[in-house]
Amino acid sequence: MKAKAKPSNAQPAVVLDSEVVRQIRQHARSSSKTEVCGVLIGQDRDHRIDVAACIEGQNAEEAGAHVTFTQDTWEHIYAVKDQKYPEERIVGWYHSHPGFGVFLSDHDTFIHRNFFSSPGQVAWVFDPHSDEEGCFGWVDGRIERLKQFGVVDRRGGEEAQEGERPETAATNGTHDEAIPAQLEKRIGPIKIPRRDGGETGESSDSSLERLVANVFFYLAASALGFALAWYVFPRVEVMPVLLDPRTGQLIDVQTGQVIAERSRKGEVAAPALPAKPDANHAAQPSPSNPDGKKGNDAQPK
Repeated sequence: MKAKAKPSNAQPAVVLDSEVVRQIRQHARSSSKTEVCGVLIGQDRDHRIDVAACIEGQNAEEAGAHVTFTQDTWEHIYAVKDQKYPEERIVGWYHSHPGFGVFLSDHDTFIHRNFFSSPGQVAWVFDPHSDEEGCFGWVDGRIERLKQFGVVDRRGGEEAQEGERPETAATNGTHDEAIPAQLEKRIGPIKIPRRDGGETGESSDSSLERLVANVFFYLAASALGFALAWYVFPRVEVMPVLLDPRTGQLIDVQTGQVIAERSRKGEVAAPALPAKPDANHAAQPSPSNPDGKKGNDAQPK
């Protein structure tokens, strides 16, 4: 009995080397504001796409929302491929979407249809801001996001002790000696405040002292500001004024008399008070006559 043939609309199986994924992520994170691009190198056999390497797209037109392969970019890609991967073929391309998710824009779809139109070519998209990534491929003549893709480690199967890097610092049971001296100097001792005093009690006391010092500092600054404002800025003094309700003239508060209007020279004229008659000389005539003469000269001759 013959095996059933795979349907034409089945999605291709995509397998990427873990080193390729690492290089794509590193390239995308090198530019957090503009898109970067490159091509995928590998083989396409029996509806299976194996990605073994990648080549960065140098001299591409990079912008915040799109990227374009230029003539210089293709020349660089083919030069590296012929030198390093002569037996492999281009099985797709990759580009980054810094900060706006994983999808294919109209510009990306145009690039995939015109430069990567083979059914064995895919498009890999990575967002360096959210670390989201996805793969798009040809399914029944349409470009769809693939549901599954695999990542393999070519070094899988090695024994644990092989290829391990030596420890940077030997440990003897204490955690402090395992930390490099430079890192320990950068971090410094960590103190956790608590209420039962001890070493961390000093930190609480110092915090209280700083708080009290800050309060006194702000009070002193406020007092100094009020003193400067008192001496520098003009002050308004309120003087009580009395008015005569009948004439509307000013009345001296101390004497209770009406203050006369000011003269032209700016001097205040003294109020004219009526002369009191003298009781001893009330019946006597005035010593002066109408002609202005005094004494016996005032009598008629």
